[in-house]
Amino acid sequence: MRFGIDLGGTKTEIMALAPDGKVALRRRIATPKDYETTVRALAELVTAAESELAAFGSVGIAIPGSESFGSNLIKNANTTYLIGKPLRQDLEKALGREVRLANDANCFALSEASDGAAAGAGTVFGVIAGTGVGGGVVIDGKVLNGAHGIGGEWGHIPLPAPSVEENQTAPLCYCGKRGCLEVWCSGPGLAADFHRVTGRTASAEDIAASGGADERAVMERWIDRFARAMATMVNILDPDVIVMGGGLSNIERLYRDLPPLVEHYGFNLGGPPKIVKNMHGDSSGVRGAAWLWPA
Repeated sequence: MRFGIDLGGTKTEIMALAPDGKVALRRRIATPKDYETTVRALAELVTAAESELAAFGSVGIAIPGSESFGSNLIKNANTTYLIGKPLRQDLEKALGREVRLANDANCFALSEASDGAAAGAGTVFGVIAGTGVGGGVVIDGKVLNGAHGIGGEWGHIPLPAPSVEENQTAPLCYCGKRGCLEVWCSGPGLAADFHRVTGRTASAEDIAASGGADERAVMERWIDRFARAMATMVNILDPDVIVMGGGLSNIERLYRDLPPLVEHYGFNLGGPPKIVKNMHGDSSGVRGAAWLWPA
């Protein structure tokens, strides 16, 4: 039995996958507000699931950050009370077994590569586009963490080939840099660009659904920026499949407009990349956490 846990900012979910990949159990709780309670709650989720299923299993956890290699402390976490904490060691002590952690975007990519929209593909780039922008890379069924645990973290690359106007108006990112992909291509980034140009306020979803001239113009800019950034990743990885996830992955025109634009900005691709919508939706993170342990 494989147990996967998706530790989110507001909710935490556990899923048990049977050897055939079918879901044997699924439970959700509200994410605790402090570190000690979180460690205790995660351990209790596992022990309760094992008791209910009368089965012992491996444990993988998707986290909103990454583990620093060397110190084994959590960094870059949106759930800030995790930062600087030895989460994996504390959970291993509480559960009495090895635990594997991975960034939630990596878990998304692993889930879709294992038995989702990119099943069977050799190189998969998973894109999370919603409140933020993140990414994960899976090669031959294994997550590419990188030397510092930030493999695939393309949300904090500078927007490629910025125009004069983009250079002048580049927003400040929470990471301290200006003009990161995340501030241009996330849902809040799309909404902010619309407000900057029109003076009006609208959500990313409303902008995408509208047929208005201003909305169409901001969507064209947004997709073009996404394509430039994606072409940079394609030039480096040349993935077999790019899988889109997060709330913005529901914008259907992405799958029509992005491939030819990415081919246009890429280096002699010879054809548009394969860009697909995820199969498992918001379950990809927890499924990918379980798949951190191969069969």
